[in-house]
Amino acid sequence: MKCYVIAGEASGDLHGSNLLKALRQADPHAVFRCWGGDLMQAAGGEVVKHYRDLAFMGFAEVVKNLPTILGNLKWCKKDILAWQPDVLVLVDYPGFNLRIAEWAKAQGFRVVYYIAPQVWAWKPARVKKMKTSIDLMLCILPFEQAYFANQWQWATHYVGHPLVEAIAQFRAATPSVENIPAGCIALLPGSRQQEIALKLPLMLAAAAQFPHEVFVVAQAPGQEAQFYAPFLSDHPNVRLVNNKTYAILERAKAALVTSGTATLETALFGVPEVVCYKGSAISYAIAKRLIKIKYISLVNLIMDQELVKELIQDQLSVPKLTQALQDILTPQVSEKIKLGYGLLQDKLQAGGEASKQAAEKIMAFLSETKAGQGS
Repeated sequence: MKCYVIAGEASGDLHGSNLLKALRQADPHAVFRCWGGDLMQAAGGEVVKHYRDLAFMGFAEVVKNLPTILGNLKWCKKDILAWQPDVLVLVDYPGFNLRIAEWAKAQGFRVVYYIAPQVWAWKPARVKKMKTSIDLMLCILPFEQAYFANQWQWATHYVGHPLVEAIAQFRAATPSVENIPAGCIALLPGSRQQEIALKLPLMLAAAAQFPHEVFVVAQAPGQEAQFYAPFLSDHPNVRLVNNKTYAILERAKAALVTSGTATLETALFGVPEVVCYKGSAISYAIAKRLIKIKYISLVNLIMDQELVKELIQDQLSVPKLTQALQDILTPQVSEKIKLGYGLLQDKLQAGGEASKQAAEKIMAFLSETKAGQGS
């Protein structure tokens, strides 16, 4: 099997690497040509384009780098045509991968999509093209399969969430937790400077109300320590730890977390959390019009209830954040959240490891399509 895999971000590199390992187990002779990173390369993929050259966040940055993005699309198409894979596997990264899917399908390639774009939150009209350009859609959130079936009459497959597997691998590796005190409170203010500058001061102001607790800020990969220094200078009970978010969560008893995948990671470590979101007034007003979801955190979306407290925009104030943190530090609230986390993990495992189930679906799909072609 010749498999061309495209992942455009660090998370895609992680989940793509585990998928490569599972596909290699299913087919020891499989060959992989990849857009990804060091993890996919270590898993046996030939990485022809690294994700660090692909990550453009935000409207202004995308416009600024449009020639590069268009050049990458052109080069990718040319490379796929030259290599002639048996299957194209697209991992998340929808802005780029959905364009490649549409083109690849028109060229006659088999197209698999792993980690469905979150069209249930915004841009649902994308599904019309997705249905015609994707042969096999593999979902990682339990409600997505029903969404596609009920709203769009599209048969997709739920394989479980790959974070469950990734966190289990982290824990099995007995990670280093030096300089991270047991029972600390984790502060996860995000990965980009703009969101950190908005949320970290509020988190620190709340932390100041708990002088006998130790707080640990997760320094994001790609951000320098000196960026955080002005925020932390007047907070003696707060430490900064670089690139060890999972190790921090392994030791934490509570967390204040910026909305996003980190809310789900925190839950899978069993850490009671408060979810924080704050954007510019204009960005928030636009988001409210475009995004139609009941909750902002993946934890609550999956559980279809407010298992963890969400403080959004104007609700994200120091008094409310302080109270919410005080609440999750109480045994009664903490145990209730942890009980919910157990049910969440059951939903996300879907009977086994996501990468293994995804690999099985891909191999079955290839077998069926080859049989249909008489090969």
